[in-house]
Amino acid sequence: MPELTTEEKLRLLTILIESRHGDLREQNLNRQGKGHFHVSGMGHEALAAISIQMREDDYIVPFYRDRALVLGRGVSSRQLAIDYFAKAKGESHGRQMPSHYSCAEKHIWSVPTPTGSQLLPACGIAWGIKLDAKNAVVVATVGDAATRQGDFYEAICFAKEKKLPILFVVEDNGYGISSPTRKINPRALDVMQPNDWQELDGANVGEMYEQAAKAFAHIRAGKGPVFFWVMMERLSSHTSSDDQKLYRSAEELKRCAECDPLKKWKEQLIAEGVISESDYANLDNEIKERIRREFSAAEKEEDPSAGELFVEVTGKFPHLNDEVLPPGKYRIGDTVNKTLRLGLERDKRRIIFGEDIEDPKGGVFRLTQKLSTEFPNQVFNSPLAESTILGVACGLGSYGKRPVFELQFIDFIGPGWNQLVTNICCLRWRSFGQWKCPMVIYAPYGAYLPGGSLWHSQANEAALAHYPGLLVVIPSTPEDAAGLLWTAMHCEDPVLFLIPKHMFWAERESAEPIRAIPLGKARKRQAGSEVTLIAWGNTVEKALEAIQQIENEASIELIDLRSISPWDRETIEESMRKTGRVVIVQEDTENCSVGQMIITHLMSQGDLWNSMVSPPILVSKGNVMIGYNPIYEYAALPDVQRIVAAIRKSIATKQQRTVAAAVSAAESYDRGRLARSHSGQEPQPRPATAPTNTQSITVPIMGEGIRSAKVVALLKKPGDRIELDDALCEVETDKAVYPIESSFAGTMGQWKVEVGATVEIGQELGTILAEGGRQERIVEAAVSAAESVESGRHARRYSIEPALSPTITRKLSRVIPANLQIDARWDAIRKARDAAKKEDGGNAASPSVMIAWAVVRAMEKHPPFRRLILEDETIVENENFDLGIAVAIEGDRLATAVVTEANQKSWEEFADVYRKIVDETRAGRVDAMNAPVVISSLGAFGVRAAAPIVVPPSVGTLFIGSAHREMLPNGKKNETAEVITLSLTFDHRVVNGAGAANFVHEIKEQIEHFNLKSLAAPGAV
Repeated sequence: MPELTTEEKLRLLTILIESRHGDLREQNLNRQGKGHFHVSGMGHEALAAISIQMREDDYIVPFYRDRALVLGRGVSSRQLAIDYFAKAKGESHGRQMPSHYSCAEKHIWSVPTPTGSQLLPACGIAWGIKLDAKNAVVVATVGDAATRQGDFYEAICFAKEKKLPILFVVEDNGYGISSPTRKINPRALDVMQPNDWQELDGANVGEMYEQAAKAFAHIRAGKGPVFFWVMMERLSSHTSSDDQKLYRSAEELKRCAECDPLKKWKEQLIAEGVISESDYANLDNEIKERIRREFSAAEKEEDPSAGELFVEVTGKFPHLNDEVLPPGKYRIGDTVNKTLRLGLERDKRRIIFGEDIEDPKGGVFRLTQKLSTEFPNQVFNSPLAESTILGVACGLGSYGKRPVFELQFIDFIGPGWNQLVTNICCLRWRSFGQWKCPMVIYAPYGAYLPGGSLWHSQANEAALAHYPGLLVVIPSTPEDAAGLLWTAMHCEDPVLFLIPKHMFWAERESAEPIRAIPLGKARKRQAGSEVTLIAWGNTVEKALEAIQQIENEASIELIDLRSISPWDRETIEESMRKTGRVVIVQEDTENCSVGQMIITHLMSQGDLWNSMVSPPILVSKGNVMIGYNPIYEYAALPDVQRIVAAIRKSIATKQQRTVAAAVSAAESYDRGRLARSHSGQEPQPRPATAPTNTQSITVPIMGEGIRSAKVVALLKKPGDRIELDDALCEVETDKAVYPIESSFAGTMGQWKVEVGATVEIGQELGTILAEGGRQERIVEAAVSAAESVESGRHARRYSIEPALSPTITRKLSRVIPANLQIDARWDAIRKARDAAKKEDGGNAASPSVMIAWAVVRAMEKHPPFRRLILEDETIVENENFDLGIAVAIEGDRLATAVVTEANQKSWEEFADVYRKIVDETRAGRVDAMNAPVVISSLGAFGVRAAAPIVVPPSVGTLFIGSAHREMLPNGKKNETAEVITLSLTFDHRVVNGAGAANFVHEIKEQIEHFNLKSLAAPGAV
């Protein structure tokens, strides 16, 4: 093997130094609050000796500790800096965490966080190379902890079976976060063939270079895979959210430092005379300053825009008009086979792979019969390993092949789920379109064939369609099977092609040539004017049988959805506008299903809602599996009788039904944002401070969920000199001890905290007198809407009293808030108010008292809203309960008036106590707040809707908007009515969404049927 030249040795040294300073710079920036997360590769740098030997056609499939490996491949530190700041020019366009390397130009595959899941796609890339007879190599790396993942074993088996051109590198640093692995990895447990694995010293750069050169020569000679097990030390904590000093002794960490590959390589080159101590010091400083400049420049790069959020979820769908098959009689099984054959003929990149698909069997359903005989270099049996099938497909598609892989039954997708949701669905999006995995996974689907039981009969399209980036189609005719499969094979995205097995051998004649069918386009199977009937897959047949039974009773329009993701909104909306009724039939389970999705969409469209004649009906399999006994199977599945009954129920309803329309996630966010702006709860920009040389030291973001820390050391004294990146103090969280570092030079000012103090994220700790009056923007972390109330604690910097007391702010930190809104007609309250004024004059009960009475009655019927959540998060429920009323007091402040034992009072007592307690609260009375529900209103200011906050021990706050007019449905007409908006914010720890919806609906009913005469009746409560 050729020895390293002096130039190569210095190049390796430069890469190792560059990698080390890149890690250190990211650590510095995290401690300055300028970054959110960091994964270090310190101790793993010797792998650069592998990548500097790679050729242009080679591939790297890395994991997140491989900074030096990718630098050796030619990725620049400037690019890694841009990725660290998640900028628009980053390889992922700001979508991936730092150290999740990707560069399609240099054949570096996109790193997934679940380590180990990259190995089967690496095998897919290597298989593509071998199929093309290229003299290229794939290097796939993985941490030692992930060698216990099932995908690790499947990848090794597949690589050995196919003799793939791949080098596996296990980077064994001895830990899976804090768990020692040296005694539990598969080598230690004698699970693997010891002769397969070469153990290398990860601190010996020269050995790594020499052994990699031998491995590449072996692989390029066609001798199959090579396996390295590299012993190394992790010279830093697992990530920036970890502190290894909590679980590793000082002695162990000192020993680790002696295994530093950079230190050893430096000492070797100095000993060899390749470089002097002073030359090394100059090189080290030069690289350090360059890295600093590159990160500084990267920080100023443009961020991605919110408008790009949906870019590259999928690519553009193909619009084809190809003739796939001539006219004739076909069964679905026939058209699938013939379409696959045509695909193999037209494109030599197309590969079919699955269990038992080779001749003589040709698949358990004979879908691939004769194909392996005709195309022996394109059709292959797979092992019984679904994760291998999906993971290899992903890699083959990334490489440039066109995989069309079979799962024996879609029920068997479970073992491959990791690949589906970790890589296949999101590869395009997470790499901003740099990497794609065009592929088709086809599988028999569904039931209606007795004897299949749990794992041969399920319909699960909703679970698949849930994941962005996956396309799902389900044909119900031979023509659609051929047309959709042909289009799927030409997509640039993953398609799940589900074949209803009950329909496999039903023959149907096609008078016209069968052509490609676009994705997202439903088929209208029958025109009608009174009911829209939607079905897909096996249920289309049942729908047709139901129509035959009921054809004289109604005019039914049958739509075969056939494309689940994307789905044809336009065709269904058009039919709905015509019929005003919809019945949906699905074979999948009801929970979170496609049918529910369609209904939600239809009911959220205002014009469709107004045109509805009867409520939508979903005919579905229940939330249950398919059993082996046919009695179980047919009891679970939609049948003709249930479909007929649903249609009859729909046409029997002649008037509209008022229900709360569901809204999309995007709409609910906008609505909530608008409501917050009305109520004054949207966090406002902080006031600008006047120019000053004094810079604040603040607590940076230190990891997910961390809100506070304890000061354990103040490392600088007032007057001390401060340099860039100097550690100023140390704080301790539940996870780690963090040094907080300076992002500017100057002189230490005053500390505003003491050792032992508990401090919160963003809190000011002290000041630095910066040099030259240079101003630096204090970078603060974005917080969630729920956490934004904590910004009140920073107000003391500007001598402004917080809007919320510290006690309330502390309590709010535990709340899991949710909000829902509903309109209630106002006419009953207005009539009652007018009647009260006639009878009682100035002493008449106000509308606020009437609404409060309605709330108490609703609380009686809904026990969750009689609960309190105590300081220790214990939840208690009371038979007798209080009611809180938010009262505005002097200075734009709020207090809570409390009607004690509100449910025990008669109407007259309640109205009298309500007036009295509100007046006394305005005058300064303060009561113990133990009300489960508090009523709030800004009606006097004309505020129609708002999203209030809920403060423990209360579990709900009800905001009452000002009366206003809205257009409401009334039969087939619309009319305007005076309404108020009821906006309920509730604590999700105590009450679920359904319970809250029932509660607020009961309040609406109480308000709309409010009647003073009934309250005055003897015995009324």
